[in-house]
Amino acid sequence: MTPYIQAEQISKRFADYMLFENISFTIFKDQKVALIAKNGAGKTTMMEILAGNDEPDSGIITKTKDVKIGYLRQNPDLDDRLTVLEQALKSDNPALQVVREFEKAIKHNDHQAMEKLTVQMDELHAWDFEVKVKQILSQLKIDNFDQLVGSLSGGQQKRLALANILVNEPDLLMLDEPTNHLDLEMIEWLEQYLDRTNCTLFMVTHDRYFLDRVCNEIIEIDQNQVYSYKGNYSYYLEKRQERIEQQQASTEKAQNLLRTELEWMRRMPKARSHKAKYRVDAFYELKEKAGFRRREDNLELSIASSRMGSKILELDQVSKAYGDLILIDDFTYKFSRFEKVGIVGKNGTGKSTFLNVITQAIPADKGTIDWGQTIKIGYYRQDGIDFNPTDKVIDVVKNIAEVVTFEDGNRMTASQLLTRFLFPPESQYGLIEKLSGGEKRRLYLCTILMQNPNFLILDEPTNDLDIMTLNVLEDYLAAFDGCVIVVSHDRYFMDKIVDHLFVFEGDGKIKDFPGNYTIYRNSVEEEEERAQAEAKALAQAKEVKTTPTKPKQQSQKLSFNEKREFEQLEKDLAKLEEEKTSLENQMNSGELAPEALIEKSQRYAQLKDELDEKELRWLELSEKA
Repeated sequence: MTPYIQAEQISKRFADYMLFENISFTIFKDQKVALIAKNGAGKTTMMEILAGNDEPDSGIITKTKDVKIGYLRQNPDLDDRLTVLEQALKSDNPALQVVREFEKAIKHNDHQAMEKLTVQMDELHAWDFEVKVKQILSQLKIDNFDQLVGSLSGGQQKRLALANILVNEPDLLMLDEPTNHLDLEMIEWLEQYLDRTNCTLFMVTHDRYFLDRVCNEIIEIDQNQVYSYKGNYSYYLEKRQERIEQQQASTEKAQNLLRTELEWMRRMPKARSHKAKYRVDAFYELKEKAGFRRREDNLELSIASSRMGSKILELDQVSKAYGDLILIDDFTYKFSRFEKVGIVGKNGTGKSTFLNVITQAIPADKGTIDWGQTIKIGYYRQDGIDFNPTDKVIDVVKNIAEVVTFEDGNRMTASQLLTRFLFPPESQYGLIEKLSGGEKRRLYLCTILMQNPNFLILDEPTNDLDIMTLNVLEDYLAAFDGCVIVVSHDRYFMDKIVDHLFVFEGDGKIKDFPGNYTIYRNSVEEEEERAQAEAKALAQAKEVKTTPTKPKQQSQKLSFNEKREFEQLEKDLAKLEEEKTSLENQMNSGELAPEALIEKSQRYAQLKDELDEKELRWLELSEKA
């Protein structure tokens, strides 16, 4: 196996906090590896170090010569002045550079440049790259190729950066949370794309289905040590539990042995100098092993919700549109107690708008929204993190309440609450700007839940949270004594939480589906397969009906119809060759307008396919002539 990147004994400290220490691992060619660790353990920092954008405090990073790396950051650094297509084509790849220059020549109507670049496009087979770029952008729901990068949303910029990296076809693909800002359809497309591609993959993601289906190795950083698992996410879960149980059993065994050794070591001081040195050394090793305590910083979410009455939320013929874009059309629904609803649909179909309408953050165009008097909303917004970076962590909670009183009468100070949310006392006086993305989201979640809501509205709550925190949040929501509406692209999360789905189908249509996401997706696939089977059967029936019956024995010589076809083919081939020569002269003349040049180029590609097909048929008939 060819090693692409090797990390040897690398360590990194952030201020007074050790992210990781003496970590070693290797990424080999053809591996698809995921990095798993808790928030704040340095996953993104590790990616930056491997990509060459940061340096470890100690240790060595070795990269195989000429390995081409494509790195998708959580927050990509793009050129705001470029158009979408120019940014997507930004590359060291000669073919993509020619495509980019060709697009620029068309934009500026530079006939001389177009004439020169057309030849280079043919030589480098760059027409295929141009088609591929536009296909990937379309799959990622970016259709306006002339739009300036600076006018795109953060999510669109992330998708554009992903498109640019995929088009470049690197040897090693490094992705930091690639599924953030993708809808479920895009995630499934990316899953299939990465599963098919031959590139080596190293990524950080919290999407467990994505991990399970794409990766064949998991690297976990846990308690400043690195563990490698040769398998997907399901295999990792099984083997990780075995490792933890073995560690605990080993600690218990060491503690039992330590009692015997301790008695031996406490014998008379005079005798101690005569003890074998190897046994004294073994005692101290045993003492260290017996004293091992696995530090499980598990998030504890046991906050009670406020009591709710019989009336929850009633929507009657609610509609919302922006001009001709209809997002919600005459939607009526009455919520029941303890209901947990998932919202799915393509980006732009109105999911976040729906949440803002029902919370009356934006007004509906028509219809009524009636909340029960006992309902207390906790709204976790996708873009709701609005902390002052120079504030201290504890100040964020104290600004809401110094002491939190829960529904069951229990009281908790701000510091105690933060400790429960995995912010130990020593970190509570640190600045917000020093927190990782996942830690900021965990703090934001704390500020929402500490207000004792009984109706939770969660818009993409899983972004940037580590898998361990997600598991605890899922258990909390499953037992939550209230209503939940959740918008999420995390299919695993949705499957564990929701009872049914609101499926946003576009044009304001919202379908109520009874089941979780996997059940819904399976039903969609079954419908698609049924439709394809019916279409295939219909096509076959038409073919049988229209196809003439062939004679039982066919002559080896040309039939009358084949002779006529053979003669016609000779005429067609001559005409096609003339057209091909004419097109080549026109494209090389430099006199064509940009639109005409593109049209001629497309016809030229079609013409070559027609010639190949007719020449092959001519050869078949000529053998019988």
